[in-house]
Amino acid sequence: MLPKVNINILTWNAEKYLRLCLDSALRQDYPNFEILIVDNCSHDKSADIIKEYQKKYQDKITFIQNKKNLGFAAGHNQGIRMTSGKYVMLLNQDAILSPDFLREAVKVLEKDKRIAALQPKVLKYDFSKREPKKVFDTTGLLMLKNRRIINRGQGQKDKGQYDKQEEIFGADGAVPVYRREALEDAKLPIRVNPRRHPHKSASYEYFDESFFAYKEDVDLAWRLRLYGWKAVYAPNVVAYHERGAGESASRKSWEILKERKKISLFSKRLSFKNQRLMQIKNEILSLYFKDLPWIFWKEVRAWGYVLLFEPKILTGLKQFFRQTPKAWRQRKIIMKKRRASAKAMARWFI
Repeated sequence: MLPKVNINILTWNAEKYLRLCLDSALRQDYPNFEILIVDNCSHDKSADIIKEYQKKYQDKITFIQNKKNLGFAAGHNQGIRMTSGKYVMLLNQDAILSPDFLREAVKVLEKDKRIAALQPKVLKYDFSKREPKKVFDTTGLLMLKNRRIINRGQGQKDKGQYDKQEEIFGADGAVPVYRREALEDAKLPIRVNPRRHPHKSASYEYFDESFFAYKEDVDLAWRLRLYGWKAVYAPNVVAYHERGAGESASRKSWEILKERKKISLFSKRLSFKNQRLMQIKNEILSLYFKDLPWIFWKEVRAWGYVLLFEPKILTGLKQFFRQTPKAWRQRKIIMKKRRASAKAMARWFI
């Protein structure tokens, strides 16, 4: 029997995207899949559209409505806990799957039990024009020596340069397919005050819920690597995505600053905070000091730019300091369980 795949879709004001996204998921030529939709308290017509599809495809779709927006990390953790398939795919609301997506993804995953995450070839899509583009959105996460994370190939035209299946640092959060065994291996315990967080009944998390959104996929990718799991890019597994922010993987300073202007203050504040929480949790000290010249120069520029041009980002520091103790607690667990050597990890910081 073919292994079950859970397609987990987290929605928030997804009215613009939902029909195309759901149609692509339901048209899969792989028979053994189920769809779980978790809505993060949308205030548009998302729930009505989902209920319409659920009524028509009762055997395929389960729908959960949250009373508040729990964020990307907690919302997807909720969905992962509610499902039980061998593989779980996290499908962004603004993404579309090719009809053979699941079939091709399972083929790759079944060939190697150490693959924790599969990264598809993700091309850009224009939902307004309903038009796919031959331009890369991502072919996986790339970690630089200075710990900046970029989406490999983003903004490049597809000329066959990424037609080879290969290992990568990790899978981007837009359309990843995870092996459940790996997620269970990588989950971390959390301390919950039931009075302050009555919605949190679980005692563990896959994505770090302190992040809310942004870089939680990188944090998980880093942890999976530390635990000795693989991430693989598979070019024959194709999806399309309309990314909310980020159009280029350029490393040139002026192009990076140009991209920053397109990102909201809320997103930049979370990203700035989460980057540093992620490094507290996952850095191997020998590699950190080895790459310190690159890291130090990046931090000097980042803090200098923020202080001069985006000081409002620093309002997130209060939250950072409040969440730091949890990051240190989880670091102890991660480093105790780490299976990958410093040498094995060094190849992924380029």
